[in-house]
Amino acid sequence: MATASEVENVDVVVLGMGPGGESAAGELAAAGLAVVGVEARLVGGECPYYGCIPSKIMIRAGNAVAEAHRVPGLAGTVQAHPDFSQVARRIRDEATDNWNDAAAAKRFTGKGGVLVRGTGRLSGPREVTVDLHDGGRRTFRARLAVVLNPGTNPAVPDVPGLAGTPFWTNREAVQAADAPASLIVWGGGAVAVELAQAFTRFGTKVTMVLRGPRLLSREEPEAGQLLAKVFREEGIKVLRNRDVTAVSHKDGKFSLELSPAGGRSGGSRSTRLTAGQLLVATGRTQALAGVGLSEAGIVWDGKAAPELDDHLQLADGLYLIGDAAGAGAFTHMSMHHGNIVTGHILARHNGQPDRGGADNHAVPHVTFTDPEIGGVGLTEQQAREAGLEVRVGFTDLADSTRGWIHKSGNQGFIKVVQDASSGVLVGATSAGPMGGEVLSMLALAVHARIPVATLKTMVYAYPTFHRAVPEALKDLA
Repeated sequence: MATASEVENVDVVVLGMGPGGESAAGELAAAGLAVVGVEARLVGGECPYYGCIPSKIMIRAGNAVAEAHRVPGLAGTVQAHPDFSQVARRIRDEATDNWNDAAAAKRFTGKGGVLVRGTGRLSGPREVTVDLHDGGRRTFRARLAVVLNPGTNPAVPDVPGLAGTPFWTNREAVQAADAPASLIVWGGGAVAVELAQAFTRFGTKVTMVLRGPRLLSREEPEAGQLLAKVFREEGIKVLRNRDVTAVSHKDGKFSLELSPAGGRSGGSRSTRLTAGQLLVATGRTQALAGVGLSEAGIVWDGKAAPELDDHLQLADGLYLIGDAAGAGAFTHMSMHHGNIVTGHILARHNGQPDRGGADNHAVPHVTFTDPEIGGVGLTEQQAREAGLEVRVGFTDLADSTRGWIHKSGNQGFIKVVQDASSGVLVGATSAGPMGGEVLSMLALAVHARIPVATLKTMVYAYPTFHRAVPEALKDLA
């Protein structure tokens, strides 16, 4: 622990200025508290520079190209000439300011906060020591709270030959100046499918390599099946149940050795794939190990999310928010956590009303493919594993009036999962052209535990995509 002469006393230290950390630090500073925000990378975190914002700019552009190709049969004829350089320029100039966080940093310091750039870790229960980028070191002791927001990093498997090659993670993919001629996407989760489809629409020949049997393995099986069908139609090749056993890079080309299908010895022969670029999208690794929990007396197994109270405290005045808190690696969850923690700190400091605690039974999420796939709460399998009395309803979006009107690009469905004993929805999936938007009413239903009987008596605007929801409710069985 640092000596008293070396310690700077403040009210709050926020370690990690990703979305939730930035939000909490800014509001606490604006409330007049002495707040230090510590960030080793960019203020704002993954979302505005490498995740949500730049990737959705790519997706929006790719969707516009796809819509142009849907004109025949609906409105006439059209010629589309995709130009990825426009996408790259918008990401660089409009979204990320060439990956410069000066505006975000000023937003925080303008509220009275102190930004410290470096790598911080706990050196006591409410004490943080920062190794500064310039080689120095500072230690801060917080009177009220330390908020940990370590976030996650792209997971990179330890495969022979991969290290040292110019492969992409999501961070490099969104900085691409051009769409590659060919791309291998290793992974089948949200990042993998979003970027695979976006690059395909700008002319890239994409092959996906999945460890398991289906795309979006954490979603309802129908979601992965729908996306697989769409990908086949768009020319994306998907290889299932394969492991990457070796990687090499030579003369501007990647070469991957794959295990036989299913990974069984004596099965089908191994496969070699080649492409101009490789995107490793095999998940995320949380960065909590580096913050020194043991220095604050916190026992952690290094695997599962640590135990937190309702206000996201590891110990009195020591909070954990965002991806590492274990409630979902989503920007909106980090912001939600930041709001809870900020309210709790201000309530203890000046008696403001508490904002309540964490409630994770209705966490929404959207995969921004075309069709969009939104989910909230439990999947059917999760509900059954939880021992609930499950009833499931399903309807194909193309069978709805709006789906029929939409015609080209109308693939989708609504699936609802009910706990029959309580009469409320515990989960739902909305897939379709506006799947993420239709999800909003389903998220409210799950969050507020609105009885299905009430949902069935609502008036649903006609002809909308969300009017398919009552059809799914009718199908509950």
